[in-house]
Amino acid sequence: MNNLKALNTRKKSGVIRLTKNSKIFKTIIHAIKEKKGEHIVSLDLRKIPEAVADFFIICQASNTTQLRAIADFIETDIKVKCQEAAYKHEGRQGQQWILIDYVNVVIHVMLPEPRKFYQLEEMWSDAVLMEHRD
Repeated sequence: MNNLKALNTRKKSGVIRLTKNSKIFKTIIHAIKEKKGEHIVSLDLRKIPEAVADFFIICQASNTTQLRAIADFIETDIKVKCQEAAYKHEGRQGQQWILIDYVNVVIHVMLPEPRKFYQLEEMWSDAVLMEHRD
């Protein structure tokens, strides 16, 4: 149980609950589609007490150039349209999996192999999964 205390060190905004209709959520999905991200899914984590965010959004890039392009465009688009900066981002050096954290929503931009290996959708199988296609 002590390990779960570490998850609470980061404050989620309790004032406004994020939904699938929230501007930031829609902007992220649109940005991924704009850069041709594939296999886009969102996991609704709001009913899972241990979750560190309200939503995970997961997508796949076919190569490292597209991986960076998707991640960069998400951050730029959110900054312009929602006036939000990422709380944190990780993985730009490794170029396999870039994580962008907006506290209530965490985006995972992954290459096919890490996505298959880590199986985030399976790890968070209690969450409601929604596919985002055109």
